[in-house]
Amino acid sequence: MVDVDLSQPPFSFLDDEGRDRVRSGIDLAYFDRDEIILETGQPGEYVFIIHKGEVAELDTTLPGARERIGHYTAGDLFGAISILNGKSRYRFRAEQESLCYLLPKKLFLQLCDEFPPFAEFFRQTLAHKARLLTEQRAEGGVTMAGFMLAKVSECMRTPLCVGREATIADAVTTLHDSHADSLLVDGDQGAGMVTKTNLLNALVLEGRDQASPVREVASFELVTVGPDQYLFEVLVKMTRFKVERVVVMESERPIGVVELTDVLSYFSSRSYVVSLQVEQADSLDALFRASHRTPELVKALMAQGVKLRFAMGLLAALNGRIMSKAWGFLVDERYHGDSCLMVMGSEGRGEQILKTDQDNGLILADDLDWPDVNDQMQRLTETLIELGYPPCPGNIMVSNPEWVGSVTQWRERIAHWARARDGDSLMKLAIMLDSHAVAGNPALLDRVRESLFAACSRDEILLSYFARAALRFSTPLTLFGSLKKPQHGIDIKKGGIFPIVHGVRTMALERRIKPTSTLERLEALAADGRLEERVAEDLSEALSLFTELRLKQQLERLDGSADDASPDRVVVQQLSSLERDLLREALHIVKEFKQSLSQRYHLEYS
Repeated sequence: MVDVDLSQPPFSFLDDEGRDRVRSGIDLAYFDRDEIILETGQPGEYVFIIHKGEVAELDTTLPGARERIGHYTAGDLFGAISILNGKSRYRFRAEQESLCYLLPKKLFLQLCDEFPPFAEFFRQTLAHKARLLTEQRAEGGVTMAGFMLAKVSECMRTPLCVGREATIADAVTTLHDSHADSLLVDGDQGAGMVTKTNLLNALVLEGRDQASPVREVASFELVTVGPDQYLFEVLVKMTRFKVERVVVMESERPIGVVELTDVLSYFSSRSYVVSLQVEQADSLDALFRASHRTPELVKALMAQGVKLRFAMGLLAALNGRIMSKAWGFLVDERYHGDSCLMVMGSEGRGEQILKTDQDNGLILADDLDWPDVNDQMQRLTETLIELGYPPCPGNIMVSNPEWVGSVTQWRERIAHWARARDGDSLMKLAIMLDSHAVAGNPALLDRVRESLFAACSRDEILLSYFARAALRFSTPLTLFGSLKKPQHGIDIKKGGIFPIVHGVRTMALERRIKPTSTLERLEALAADGRLEERVAEDLSEALSLFTELRLKQQLERLDGSADDASPDRVVVQQLSSLERDLLREALHIVKEFKQSLSQRYHLEYS
């Protein structure tokens, strides 16, 4: 029996008996350098698992310089698709002396019949394979299925409802008898919500009569979800909209209510109490304690196999609430309606999981008189540093007067940047394009961003200058399409993340797409017809993979298990076979995207 490592997908989808059959059924074959292992059109007879050496995958229909489309090294396999399709679409050639294990066709097909997940692996897209990697990393606790696939319908309560003629006394009696904390009431605008606190305030603070209609104290601006949405999305919404209850709607009719306590009890890990601790913080000291627990939350999310998109959504909402509460503690309430605190960069896009450099600014209403605004913003910057948000090396912070201004001043700055088109101005336009309101009046930011779209979206020359940055860094693939393997690692941010983020940002600017998240922008571009749906999905999965690999490095540095090298660098040699396969495929997606950007924005000669 051959001793070969079968712990990685697809062999991890077999049981112990199946893996023993593989070990008993394979042979070892030697291939000389430049020897053709499998020819285009040749029927597949074996699945090849590389023990030692390197193999190139060649598309013989392409010109010589472009024919190399894949590269395989120790631990990789090829030839399975040739068996499933009846013949090989590509040529496989040994790049150096190579040893390969040969899994016979008959045994491979038997395993496919007996183990459907094993067979499915060979037909999956990057998105499916990335999901496998996420599940593979789960370390117990709430499982991937239990955590990510839990639906609102599994956790909602039957709504307690009263009619439009119900009085405050009726509502109090109904809540008392049912031991509930809230109820829904019919109104002219549909359903509204009343809580025990609303009723107490109405009777004690406002002096309302018990016979008053309860609809007069109800809130009709409800945060709603659908029964088929993920429960995790509910937690994100509650954090973002600062509510403890959402109403479940189906066919424009309320069918349930989900409360924060329901969600937190469903997710039994104590890490999820961080959201509650932030909401309950009644002082800066309490906020500091809650804020410094967010790395613990990130580790729990990653360990439990949570899909990165949901983790980013929750952490972005949580960071926003932390900053909003800090703002509330420090800034006089009289200024809240005439100012807007915005975050930018990765925080603005909702793609910053661990706290990194501050990128923030302040927009003021044109007629606002705030004499000590600079002193207040200096204090806010210092407070955010204490909360764990390091200062920005480029000084893009509210403590810098250049990033504080009235709506008119911001519009003038944007107009100047659009005219200048130099590197610094284009960078500032990109930063503003990703801005997201976290405190104060978001309508002020909406006005500024509209000015940005008006100044830039139809300027073809500016868009061309703007798009060039996406090609600034090379893709870490060799001339032959394999992963580069420097000892110090490849820069995953420059080589993978930035080209996608900035390329998509350019297209979003051109199409006036308002969401700031790269993933939401991709969805909007696909809906708009600007990107093929398949391309948008591939770019989304590639970005998620790069971000997760980068996050893994950052968490290892926090634990002290990694050296002090850049957290953006990933050492290819330390990745599993599946991770290398996914990374190589994702970088090819980036390479193709950059080529399409070059053609669209005429960057061939830039």
